[in-house]
Amino acid sequence: MARIAPLEPPYAPEIDQALRKWMPPGVAHEPLALFRVLHRNPELASRMRVLGAGLLAHGRLPARDREIVIDRTCARAGCEYEWGVHVAGFGEAAGLTAEQIDATVSGDPAPWSARERVLVRAVDELHDSAGLSQETWDGLAASYDEPQLLELLVLAGWYRMIGQLINALEIGNEPWAATFAAPRPAGR
Repeated sequence: MARIAPLEPPYAPEIDQALRKWMPPGVAHEPLALFRVLHRNPELASRMRVLGAGLLAHGRLPARDREIVIDRTCARAGCEYEWGVHVAGFGEAAGLTAEQIDATVSGDPAPWSARERVLVRAVDELHDSAGLSQETWDGLAASYDEPQLLELLVLAGWYRMIGQLINALEIGNEPWAATFAAPRPAGR
């Protein structure tokens, strides 16, 4: 049971409209519990949606790299909820294999290219120290331009904050999402 209960339908018209903005068109399930909790404070939810949607749908990072950063950040934060939503919703579409999805939790470097190992190492360093070693920064700078580097740092920080929010509120997993124990994306 979440510490702050998600809103339940029927929603007030303005909340229904706001929740629809958070969800992709045509999804078959209710808006995410996270979004329904956030709408206990609609003004805060509205401000958060702008950055979250911008990072997810309008970013400069390749989708695969974005999902590696998100999945590893959520796994390191112990946030099965957000990790599972991303694995189910974006992992396969971003080209991540089942082995790579597993590695976002285990930290196994084997399934990653050299460039992707730098991404994973960057997430780990940010998680552990809120900073990056010069070696990791140089590795990132070899593959990404300055706007992408800034976005990568904000992306990792955003999903760390989302993981903290979900964990602190004890929001239960979405029934259709992957779990750390069963991480394979649908169709695999």
